Amino acid sequence: ENSLQKTSTCSSVNPSGIFVSPYALNLSSFTRLIKRLQEKHPEFSRGEIVEAVQEVRKINKGVLSGLAISSIEEKTSAIL
Repeated sequence: ENSLQKTSTCSSVNPSGIFVSPYALNLSSFTRLIKRLQEKHPEFSRGEIVEAVQEVRKINKGVLSGLAISSIEEKTSAIL
C-alpha cells in the first residue's frame, strides 16, 4: 500500500495556530473565505479573522456546513 494515496480526516492546526475541524469547511472554501475577509477587513490579522469565523461556527451550534459562504462572510464581518 502506498501511504501517499491515503487520505486523512484528522483535525489540523492552521498556520496561525488555530484549530480547524476538517468538517467545518473544506480547505479550499475556508482559504477562499479567509482571503475574502482579509481583503474586506485589512485592519484585522488573519488570526483575528479565523477567530471570528470560529465564533460564527460556535453561534451556529458548532458547525458551518449548511451556511452559504456569503452568509458566513456576513456574520463574520458583523463580529469583526
